Amino acid sequence: MEEPCGAGAAAPLRGDAEEPKQGSVLFLGGSEVKSCAVVKYSSAPPQAAFARLQEKTDLKLPPANWLRESAKLGPAGTTILGNSKKSKPFSSFGMAYDFIDSVGNDVDVVSDSENIKKLLKIPYSKSHVSMAVHRIGRTLLLDELDIQELFMRSSQTGDWTWLKEFYQRLIDQKWQRKKKSKEHWYQKAILSKFLYYSINGDGAAQPVPSASKQHQEGPVAGESDEAGRASWPAPFEMPSSLSEDPGASNQGLKNDFVRNILWTFEDIHMLVGSNMPIFGGGRYPAVSLRLRDNNKPINVLTGIDYWLDNLICNVPELVMCFHVNGIVQKYEMIKTEDIPNLENSNFSTKVIKDIAQNILSFLKSNCTKEGHTYWLFKASGSDIVKLYDLTTLCEETEDKYQNPFTMPVAILLYKVACNMMLKKNQNKKHYGTIRTLLLNCLKLLDNGRHPQIIASANYMLSELFQLDEPKKEDSADFPINGNSDESYSEEEEEMPDSDENGSYSNSSDPPDDNKAVAIIKSVGELSVPEKYKSVHRIRPSCAFPVCHGTEERCRLVLNHVLEGLKSVDSSVKKEGDLPAADPSTPIPLKYEDESTSGGPESLEKQMALFLDKMGSFQKGKHCSQSGMIPGSWQYKMKLQLILKSSRAYYVLSDAAMVLQKYGRALRYIKLALQCHDTYCCLCGSMLPEVLGFLCQCLTLCGDIQLMLAQNANNRAAYLEEYNYQTKEDQEILHSLHRESRCQVFAWATDLSTDLEYQLSVSCKCYEAAYEILLFSNLKSQNPEQHIQVLKRMGNIRNEIGVFYMNQAAAVQTERVVSKNVSTTEQQLWKKSFSCFEEGIQNFESIDDATNAALLLCNTGRLMRICAQAHCAAEGDFKREFSPEEALYYNKAIDYYLKALRSLGKRDVHPAVWDSVNWELSTTYFTMATLQQDYAPLSRKAQEQIEKEVSEAMMKSLKHCDIDTVCERQPLCQYRAATIHHRLASMYHSCLRNQVGDEHLRKQHRVLADLHYSKAVRLFQLLKDAPCELLRVQLERVAFAEFQMASQNSSAGKLKTLSGALDIMTKTKGAFQLIRKELVAETEQISKDRSPAESVSVSDSSAGLNKEEVLKLLGIFESRMSFLLLQSIKLLTSSKKKLGGSSEEEAALRTNKQVYSLLLRATANKGLSLLERCELLLSLLEQLEGSPGLQ
Repeated sequence: MEEPCGAGAAAPLRGDAEEPKQGSVLFLGGSEVKSCAVVKYSSAPPQAAFARLQEKTDLKLPPANWLRESAKLGPAGTTILGNSKKSKPFSSFGMAYDFIDSVGNDVDVVSDSENIKKLLKIPYSKSHVSMAVHRIGRTLLLDELDIQELFMRSSQTGDWTWLKEFYQRLIDQKWQRKKKSKEHWYQKAILSKFLYYSINGDGAAQPVPSASKQHQEGPVAGESDEAGRASWPAPFEMPSSLSEDPGASNQGLKNDFVRNILWTFEDIHMLVGSNMPIFGGGRYPAVSLRLRDNNKPINVLTGIDYWLDNLICNVPELVMCFHVNGIVQKYEMIKTEDIPNLENSNFSTKVIKDIAQNILSFLKSNCTKEGHTYWLFKASGSDIVKLYDLTTLCEETEDKYQNPFTMPVAILLYKVACNMMLKKNQNKKHYGTIRTLLLNCLKLLDNGRHPQIIASANYMLSELFQLDEPKKEDSADFPINGNSDESYSEEEEEMPDSDENGSYSNSSDPPDDNKAVAIIKSVGELSVPEKYKSVHRIRPSCAFPVCHGTEERCRLVLNHVLEGLKSVDSSVKKEGDLPAADPSTPIPLKYEDESTSGGPESLEKQMALFLDKMGSFQKGKHCSQSGMIPGSWQYKMKLQLILKSSRAYYVLSDAAMVLQKYGRALRYIKLALQCHDTYCCLCGSMLPEVLGFLCQCLTLCGDIQLMLAQNANNRAAYLEEYNYQTKEDQEILHSLHRESRCQVFAWATDLSTDLEYQLSVSCKCYEAAYEILLFSNLKSQNPEQHIQVLKRMGNIRNEIGVFYMNQAAAVQTERVVSKNVSTTEQQLWKKSFSCFEEGIQNFESIDDATNAALLLCNTGRLMRICAQAHCAAEGDFKREFSPEEALYYNKAIDYYLKALRSLGKRDVHPAVWDSVNWELSTTYFTMATLQQDYAPLSRKAQEQIEKEVSEAMMKSLKHCDIDTVCERQPLCQYRAATIHHRLASMYHSCLRNQVGDEHLRKQHRVLADLHYSKAVRLFQLLKDAPCELLRVQLERVAFAEFQMASQNSSAGKLKTLSGALDIMTKTKGAFQLIRKELVAETEQISKDRSPAESVSVSDSSAGLNKEEVLKLLGIFESRMSFLLLQSIKLLTSSKKKLGGSSEEEAALRTNKQVYSLLLRATANKGLSLLERCELLLSLLEQLEGSPGLQ
């Protein structure tokens, strides 16, 4: 636990991450001023009691222990007693390095306590003020800028000459160094002697054990965050010498203060360094000890000095020792809260608070640019305070490093950004701040001098852009508009406060002051409450950039990666280095066409070499061609930068895939794999996550090659996309080629024009990814990736299988009429079958029943193609259904049944289930149709063939779902109607040809009638099959005629004839459909053609086969004429014998009339098809109303 200064406990080491303890709230002078001081670090031991000196002690005489080390003082040594050198100009940076967590966020000011006191005394003092101000985030760093010392240095070294010239112009007088008086050195000497007297009353010097020497210095900058860095990747390890400047040691970058205190004064948080001696022994645990000349009263400046020192160090009491000419007179104890009320030293604590708030607001409102050095200056005796931007003034010179603050500021910006990146719970809302810090850091650095920090900063900038974030940019925890207190602009300065007095507007500045950023025209203004208000405007320019797409985000990443690579490469020196390539010259991307590619066979060899190399990556180390030493910062940084670029190119490729820019996608994945190749060449051992990423790259490459194969018609556009290169990509490739040839993955990323080769490459990419998952043992670590790779392997094998299957079908179509199957076809079948089989195994290994069923279905289709290949030529009149056809059709049926078993039930995937069912039904139907049409009578009996056809047809019917409402329902209904029609025709034929067994004849008669009825019912449901319906009805009529031929009685024949005529009348629906189509066609033709053009009867429309209609009409008229004639004969004969009933007489009249009209119509050859249909419809309507048909 950190303690207040006066607690007396040993303070923790610098940088310990412990919770601060609240200090006391002091009530001073009747008005409340809040002050809390927490020691963050102290090198002093617990307070020793001071020795009260006897009166008349002569302080001009040195004590025995003067300027010697003391055990009571501890490692702080002489620093506590005021004998150390004055604070160095970079003292605030030393503190900032040690307490990097506080910089940029929590603390408003980091400075020496002497500087804080000097600022707060400005309205009371006539002395000059000269301070350097730097902004890091919301924190201001204040350092004394000793003009006299700097100008003395400039006369020796040549530094700061530009400032000296500017200063002389500003003051308008020749600069002269002010010498310190003898009185100054006298007072300093007796104070030192007094303090040494006070720690040892007996005046004896105390030796210090030698072991304590190792503690004489506090921790150096950077040690405190060693533990926090351990968890961060190599690029963020702090360089051994962050300044990379041999002169850094004398620039004061070390924290030399005895105490570092977090002081909260009202609402201002300050990290303050103090060397004030603190003793024990009073009424309080801690007191400060002061020496005063009794002849000189305490003035306001001294009172403020004492009061602020005690507040900063949380010391509740002041012990004052008075002397006259060095002779001790008396001691006086004063409480800290009473100091503002001392005689001759009255001051208002409220005014001091207002001064503090006004100065902070003034500085924060005007010191807006990170990395810039501002100079707060007040001349001696002047009331005007001016603020200059020294960086802007310095830029007018040739070398920005003329400003000695440049490097410390750059290093601090880098360290603060690095620290924010290291925080595990860092919210993305700070990314805008981190980016600003790093960009400002880079502005200050020179690549030739500081390549390591530049490379690391660029890598951190690239890390800020999340390549794997969701597509939606405005996530809740990432306010991209920068709505956080950390947002501020480095490009745009704060506008002056809109205070009505315009206090620091420089509109009326004298000409000499036109260089000033802002001016306080009178120090008295600082005492006015809230005279200066800090402007906290939040501007988008400092927020994290909003990327309007994946490509923009990746391009920003690659830009930073390239800058980092340039820094690394420029720092690597090697004799006989690679010849300098011109970055503007494109590096050719290899392009394959089918004439040069070696095909799948050479691909196998390349794959084997690739996997062999991948195996060797696991075992041995690989050296860099550029001469980088493994383990060096260049080596570590380049590995990280290369991996980052590989990921960026991968994301770009994936985004191009989504946009269907497959040529661009292949180019990006090629670059990603080239980056990965270089990484493999440099890295001795591959991390699991890197191998996992390689699998992702290969998988995406396989996807791209597959899409290129499926979109071959756009090949020219894809080739143009593939060959395009940006200058940035060329320069990154140039950096990669310094380490490796980048050709290990060339087999996977070439753009070929050969479809088979592209599919093979795609398959090999997936296989390579799968092999890497296996031998790197990533299968169990990332099961989802393993499943995805296997799915893709199954899919590509299906694609290749379909490709070979379609090729086989094409060869079969083009084959010369022959019974022999070519060797080419058989080879294609084997390749296709092998791919399907492997694909099925892939899907079954991950329990993907749906895709396995689809591949089984495709295998069934392959078997059907094999069956079709074995059929004899169509023109052969001896054509029979061959055993080979039967074999392959039965194999196809087996695969379809396996597919259904794989799915289990329709609910698993209804669409796939329906598709497999349909294909199975089609196979049964095709096999039955071929057996029926090309009966193998040379091998089987007619009865056996009929039985097999019947069974196959019924199985086809079983898998033909006519009830489920879907797109395929009309097809199913048509198929079912056709099956019933064919079965009815078969039984009809059997009945005609069968003699003998009456029971079997009766059975066939019943079955024929049943299937005819079902066929008619199903065809009537369809609106686009009138010819089929008409044909079935005509066959039913023929069936009735056949039955009538075997009848002997007139009554029986008349009944059968009546039934046949009834069937005729039921064809009215078919004729209505035919008439409708003919009318529609006629209207369409009349629109499209001029009236003068005639239309041929034989012209066919898309939906109606007119030749078929004409043929059926001829048969229909013939059969109708026959039936009417027979009916008339029988009715006339019956009337003569029995004197027929009135109904029979009416039927006879109707039949005669219809028969007469039909004869006239058939005799008229000039009637059009439409007119014949309309005539038949009118005749059928007359017949329908006949009493004999009721």
